[in-house]
Amino acid sequence: MFADASVLVLLAVGGYLIGSLSFAVIVSRVMGLDDPRTYGSQNPGATNVLRSGNKKAAIATLLFDAIKGYFPVLLVKLYGPAFGLDDHAVALVAISAFIGHLWPVFFAFKGGKGVATAAGVLFGVEPLLGAAVMGTWLLMAVVFRYSSLAALSASLLAPAYYLMGNQVVWQMSEAELLAVMVMSALLLMRHKDNIQRLVSGQESKIGAKKEAPTEESEAQA
Repeated sequence: MFADASVLVLLAVGGYLIGSLSFAVIVSRVMGLDDPRTYGSQNPGATNVLRSGNKKAAIATLLFDAIKGYFPVLLVKLYGPAFGLDDHAVALVAISAFIGHLWPVFFAFKGGKGVATAAGVLFGVEPLLGAAVMGTWLLMAVVFRYSSLAALSASLLAPAYYLMGNQVVWQMSEAELLAVMVMSALLLMRHKDNIQRLVSGQESKIGAKKEAPTEESEAQA
């Protein structure tokens, strides 16, 4: 029992530390760009990095943030059973990596909103579910040009897709469903300011140029 608990703790810590790698900040530093936490929405994510005008940096941020959610989950799914690890361990690593992105220990616990990392986690847990949720995000983003609206739509529909397709299109456990629901709830929570701006018509569209934070935006951050 002690060994099992120790392995789970190591998995949780490992997933959290990997998730804590804020690639919006890392990529921006490597490419000589401004810190994404100092302009636009001040959110260290791919959408805000795009406001710098550097599409390559935004794409790199998106891919790396997704990968850090994907690979920890995939590794546990592939190799966990050999060590007696089941779907509960998969769910634990998924949540740990996601929480690491939201509250990264390496960046003063000020992380992004988790859209790309959540997508990576979903692709690791169940690729078809990940594709369905990502397809929803892309459709909403292309039609309405609001990253936040796309994220909110995908977050709300992710558990619904799970319920509609489970045991038919994909095979997922209740533990994995719980992980999906927790991520969806956290995504909605992290987008509360975006919801207010969408309602008031003040939300920035995808591709909007960066702006230095105002005193008002700093107070809301």
